[in-house]
Amino acid sequence: MTSAYLISIINSILRMTTPILFATLGCLLCNKVNVFNIALEGQMLIAAFAAISVNYYTHSIPLSMLAGVAAGGIVGFIVGIFQVKLKAKDMIVGTSMNLLVSSFTSYMLYILFATRGSLTGNGMVGLHKIPNFPESMPVLYGMFKNLTYLDVFGYITAVLIFIFLYRTVPGFHVMSVGLNKEATRSLGTKVDLTQILAVTMSGILCGLGGVALCMGNVVIFTEGMSAGRGYMAMAASSLAGAHPLGAILSSLFFGTAVASSIALQSYINGQITLSFPYIMTILIMAVSGYIKYRRENRHHIRKGKTK
Repeated sequence: MTSAYLISIINSILRMTTPILFATLGCLLCNKVNVFNIALEGQMLIAAFAAISVNYYTHSIPLSMLAGVAAGGIVGFIVGIFQVKLKAKDMIVGTSMNLLVSSFTSYMLYILFATRGSLTGNGMVGLHKIPNFPESMPVLYGMFKNLTYLDVFGYITAVLIFIFLYRTVPGFHVMSVGLNKEATRSLGTKVDLTQILAVTMSGILCGLGGVALCMGNVVIFTEGMSAGRGYMAMAASSLAGAHPLGAILSSLFFGTAVASSIALQSYINGQITLSFPYIMTILIMAVSGYIKYRRENRHHIRKGKTK
């Protein structure tokens, strides 16, 4: 395993992290307003399909990005209406939406493009790449080669969300909804509207993740191409404690898992390596759930002793 190979893996990690990071940021916004949104997978997949469809016909990057963001936002808005206004069960809404989007994109892929499985070619264009380091700096050149502006924007978005939530009055209002919904409502905050907007914003962020997924390094759409990244984002958000800056590290962790599963296919059976990110997702969810249980248990014990 040469240094050049390790540098290429780091480059792959940075690219694989971007969709997960955007979805993680969307998930933590939902967590802040106490909405359990498991439709992240569907939001990302519909965005990827919308972006690649517009790209196929227009060859326009701005229009493709707008279509992806709008599609993700619309699905997020629908999820918010069902869960917040209509009080539908979050598991039912999220699971149904993920299944619906998966079937819908496969069906529309055949109706619009008369193909199954994947869509590529026809002069479709990818996202613009950031200026790279000169080749005289081989380490930095290899690490940041072919990264897009959207890859960089993911980290900027995490910082902006941190500033919004923890340094602005509207951000405090958003977090207060999750801490005490009734008390926040008594202060005049439109709680339901805040929750719906947060879920819609999660759809927009997942939309950016979907755009990065289908127009990043390779311009292609394949059926089910989100491939569990929405669920990884839920685990990443839990691992980060729903903190925007922590989301960067946790997303990098899962990006590393995805990149490693691809890189190790040359050495280990492909079926085993492909399952690696999902195994890590289950383990992280189990560990974070256990930690949360222990903290709540200690809190109840201390509360009982004070009485």
